[in-house]
Amino acid sequence: MTTLALGGASIDGGLYTWITDLAQRAPHVLNTLVSYWTDYGLGLFAVLMLIGWWRARHAGATAMAMALAAPVAVVAAYVANDVIKSFFNEQRPCQTLHTVTVEACPALGDWSFPSNHSAIAAAAAVAIVLCGRRLGWIAVPAALLMGASRIWVGAHYPHDVVVGLLIGALVAWPLTLLARRAAPAVDRLSATRLRPLVAAR
Repeated sequence: MTTLALGGASIDGGLYTWITDLAQRAPHVLNTLVSYWTDYGLGLFAVLMLIGWWRARHAGATAMAMALAAPVAVVAAYVANDVIKSFFNEQRPCQTLHTVTVEACPALGDWSFPSNHSAIAAAAAVAIVLCGRRLGWIAVPAALLMGASRIWVGAHYPHDVVVGLLIGALVAWPLTLLARRAAPAVDRLSATRLRPLVAAR
């Protein structure tokens, strides 16, 4: 497979360095919170999708089909992002620029472009918005904060995050909408023992 060596430092290395230098001057408590968020924040999207599924039980077969498709869309976005990542040999910025970062720098060969965290967060946020806009008021800012945190802790260049967010959104949007066609299948499930999982009444 042909791979491309992407020189991320020439794209936005200066912005990356400015952000990581700012992180070094930030209060320790802030960096601790950002580290926890970047490591465990994706769990919030799982909780939001679970809430979306629970609410969809009261909203009909179409809403339930979309809610059930949300995690599938997230997995698809991750796979798509990882496939794209395999075509680009972009070293992590902390390896290339030798900056001091909030979190330990990933090993050589752990490619940087595009950001998996950002793709997953964006895919989840888009799917959640399509399932229920109220939850979207939480999911969308959380996705943007996840992307920003990946730069703050030193794991990614800004362009890694932007492209990851775009990939996640572009994969999740059509897949979640396409799931509406599965409403008849949800109706059939509601006539089985699985009814409590797909309908509240």
